[in-house]
Amino acid sequence: MDSVDLSVTEGAIMGLIGPNGAGKTTFFNVISGILPETSGDFYFRKKKLTGLRPYQITRMGIARTFQNIQLFSGMNVIENVIVGRHIRTKVGLLRGIFGGRKVRREMIETYEKVEDILSFVGLKDKMDFHAGSLPYGEQRHIEIARALATEPKLLLLDEPSAGMNTKETERLMELIRDICNSGTTVLLIEHDMNLVMDICEMISVLDHGKMIAYGTPKEIRNNEEVIEAYLGKEEDYEDLG
Repeated sequence: MDSVDLSVTEGAIMGLIGPNGAGKTTFFNVISGILPETSGDFYFRKKKLTGLRPYQITRMGIARTFQNIQLFSGMNVIENVIVGRHIRTKVGLLRGIFGGRKVRREMIETYEKVEDILSFVGLKDKMDFHAGSLPYGEQRHIEIARALATEPKLLLLDEPSAGMNTKETERLMELIRDICNSGTTVLLIEHDMNLVMDICEMISVLDHGKMIAYGTPKEIRNNEEVIEAYLGKEEDYEDLG
């Protein structure tokens, strides 16, 4: 990454695009604390997050999904989402087993909260299914539900439509809009340009670790530097002739 400067507007759906190898997922990994930053700082709601661990960043209100689905396939759907919810609870495993009335009450509230989230993403009727048995698109929704269980103010989605068919992608777009309308800001990495141009209010473009463009979908679509980054220079095509 080279002097990347990106601001995310609260309450918006924003896109981060660029050719393969541009540094998009690396950017997400730094923001979420998976990779250490080598220079610079980043802030969330005026609070400095540089150097924090992933769980600390999650508690601050940033959650993410991954390009490759990372579910506990042997666990059922609701158990997968409860895993995400534990960042907002005070109950540990042993306290949950041996705790008193307050602990049991919190466990019930956690279960009810997760049920609401599964209803929101359209999976309440499948909460007892093994996560690995569901279609690919629904597994993506489980991962999003698990992220939502942490009560994020900013949700980072890394290639959410990867591997989806047209119908699944349309449902995903509806869900992302619903997430934003419910008060969560969304920043997504995506190669499906139809999806990006349809739902994103503003788009940033990375190329070889540098931010080369920022603007509305219309501005990005007509940006010569963006076109060059994706398609190559005109002389490159002449050399192939």
